[in-house]
Amino acid sequence: MSSESSANSYVWPEWLPLRKDLKGQSPYGAPQLPLEVKLNTNENPFSLSPDLVAKLSESIANSAKDFNRYPDRDAIELRTELAKYLNSTTGVNLGVDQIWAANGSNEIIQTLFLAFAGAGVNSLGFTPSYSMHENIARSTGTNWIVADRLSDFNIDISSALTQISKQKPKLVFITTPNNPTGTSTKISDIRKVIEATAQVGGLAIIDEAYAEFSEEPSNIELLNDYLNLVVIRTMSKAFSFAGVRVGYLAAAKEVVDALQLVRLPYHLSTPTQLLAKVALEFQGELLAEVEQLKIERNKVVGELSALGLTVVPSSANFLLFSVENEKQVWQELVNVGVLVRDVGIAGHLRVTIGTPSENELFLAALREILRASKGEK
Repeated sequence: MSSESSANSYVWPEWLPLRKDLKGQSPYGAPQLPLEVKLNTNENPFSLSPDLVAKLSESIANSAKDFNRYPDRDAIELRTELAKYLNSTTGVNLGVDQIWAANGSNEIIQTLFLAFAGAGVNSLGFTPSYSMHENIARSTGTNWIVADRLSDFNIDISSALTQISKQKPKLVFITTPNNPTGTSTKISDIRKVIEATAQVGGLAIIDEAYAEFSEEPSNIELLNDYLNLVVIRTMSKAFSFAGVRVGYLAAAKEVVDALQLVRLPYHLSTPTQLLAKVALEFQGELLAEVEQLKIERNKVVGELSALGLTVVPSSANFLLFSVENEKQVWQELVNVGVLVRDVGIAGHLRVTIGTPSENELFLAALREILRASKGEK
């Protein structure tokens, strides 16, 4: 049982006209194992409340008779509610024409590539970061340029500006808080990247999937200053809605209009739109759980540090921590029913913040593994 997918060793048949650049590639995905404690995919661990579940069920039941009709192609009501949510939490006055919604932030990313990139076009990102940016670049035939991070996982802004000027990417991606490290990029540095990207005629894409877990201000505040800024959000994390698949972006109206040239018709189903609107009605309840997870995050940081491990400062709902023999430790955790993530950074593992009981089980298991590795009883 391997901690992460290995290179695809499948031998494709001669008759299958698979693109040459896809041969040897592996599909994205973390291991899905039937274990007691699953802390590897940055999901919100809290189940939806009975009141919210009842309202979701009622919403679907009341609309089911109309499922023979196509959904609202432009998801106007949902986008309106998303604009209200962002306006209330960031203080920025956004209109519905500045919001776009899709099936998870991955479809948002793919639509951006389809509209603004493609064969012969450069895009750029700072690794390690969310690997789907690179994967979607590859699937759309877009050149992906890697700009490395510093040893503390922050972005070397001086080097970044030089890369942007030299490579002239049409899309520049920054994930903040960053996945898999949890680190945040200062808004002052992001301003420099946005301005450098504008100089070469590109869009700066800020992926804020974990924004609600951060104490830093949202980059949505910069939308009034920059037309070439796109900020991506998701309902999967803070809203405990990973199974529904709703992502969205905020940008200039012209960006949203351009995306509609390549989006699939009726891409966001009626049930998805309805469920997302109900979840936004319960935002107070759901964001209160985010505050609980921040408290748990701080507790887990303290416990990992007490074990002598180095924890990368995180503004997200997960922690990247140092550990020797990470692949062996990953497997030993699996053996006792705990699943964390080997993200491919040597000497590190990543753990999602779970419920208090899940966190305790993880910490107890890790303590025992580390104790045994030192020959202690």
